[in-house]
Amino acid sequence: MRPKERRDNGQKDLFRARLDQIVDMTHPLAKLARSVDWGFLEARFGAVYSDTPGHPPLPTRLMAGLAILKHMHDLSDEALCERWIENPYFQLFCGEEFFQHTPPFDRSSLTRWRQRMGEEKLVALVQESLNVATRTGAAKPADFSKVIVDTTVQPKAVAFPTDAKLMHRARERLVRLAKKHGVVLRQSYERVGKYALIAHQRYAHAKQFKRANRALRTLRTYLGRTARDIVRKIKGDEELKSVFAEPLSLAWRVRDQRQNQRGRKVYSLHAPEVECIGKGKAHRPYEFGVKVSVATTLHHSRGGQFIAHVKALPGNPYDGHTLGVVLPEMEAQIGANLSRIVADRGYRGHNAPPEHKFRVYISGQKRRVTAAIKRDLRRRSAVEPCIGHLKSEHRMGRNHLAHAAGDAANAVLAAAGYNFRRLLAWLAILLRAWLAAFIAIAKPLHDNAALA
Repeated sequence: MRPKERRDNGQKDLFRARLDQIVDMTHPLAKLARSVDWGFLEARFGAVYSDTPGHPPLPTRLMAGLAILKHMHDLSDEALCERWIENPYFQLFCGEEFFQHTPPFDRSSLTRWRQRMGEEKLVALVQESLNVATRTGAAKPADFSKVIVDTTVQPKAVAFPTDAKLMHRARERLVRLAKKHGVVLRQSYERVGKYALIAHQRYAHAKQFKRANRALRTLRTYLGRTARDIVRKIKGDEELKSVFAEPLSLAWRVRDQRQNQRGRKVYSLHAPEVECIGKGKAHRPYEFGVKVSVATTLHHSRGGQFIAHVKALPGNPYDGHTLGVVLPEMEAQIGANLSRIVADRGYRGHNAPPEHKFRVYISGQKRRVTAAIKRDLRRRSAVEPCIGHLKSEHRMGRNHLAHAAGDAANAVLAAAGYNFRRLLAWLAILLRAWLAAFIAIAKPLHDNAALA
């Protein structure tokens, strides 16, 4: 069933005051709510639903507004529910007519909505943020024809991985699952496994690596014994085999992997999609998450520097080999042809489509570089503060959404929150400018009236 969308019918309630009579309608968030084309979002998100019988989902404006507010103000799902009840501006932004004392949703509603929409539909929030920027004068359409492209790492909410902790955790998960399904093990190694982990950590801290490696081999032995015991006990039971299939597969991978092996490794048992990415940072040599491509406008618009495109790139591809996917998607998303793409030296040897091949300029490039292009190349580093804001203020610094789909959705929602945050600041500037102009006009009239 399709969601029952909200429409402001202007009706009044004898015992409740309307929100537009309580709040300041010149507040930036109230002005932003009037500037967003909610019909566009309802059409894009409503395509996911069908007209079959069932319980109607929550209104699109409510859920889309919550997603924007969550990433605009860097709130968890629980904190967003608490703030929504307390803040009438949040309720007005989400389409409420009267102040609500109980939320019409719960925190799991946000999870289900994100999973149902996916990355393909959530991109509409970034598109609408750019449309609002052009409608309010924060940016011009020509600003999006020149972009800066860069990649960063979106870290996952996982502990720093070590072989000892992974093998200990894999054995604990297998033992817990065996107890849950009534599989009696020969030995759980719960006590001695913990002692072996503590010994490994202490030996490693003291740089006694031979003893540390001996404790590590002990942990590997305990994990292998537990896994083989479970395989023997569930032999012939297809139901239990399906239950233990994924945990056993991860346990064998953790047991067999080595420090210097090539290829994919397991860095987290609850998030096996996590990858180890090194970006050459002195303070953080390795990051564990997914690579994300970020494209911003080349020049600073009136309302700030907006993010034109963002995309999660699983598999840790080479930066230059991402342009073949990123550039066509970017043009389709912003609805304009790209005339110039500026990138760093990590994009040398790129695979941009033929029509964009000679529009990509790399830092340090000498050929085909005019004075105007040199000035644009000096703007290349302007994307770095935008990435910093995405991570520190819009929930890209530590992704808590599950699976690879959560990585993609979190990156898109962070970009949407960043753009709407810029629009909120822009509307506040317009309000202050309007008030200053009004005061400048009203003061001489007041002085003339006093003299008369």
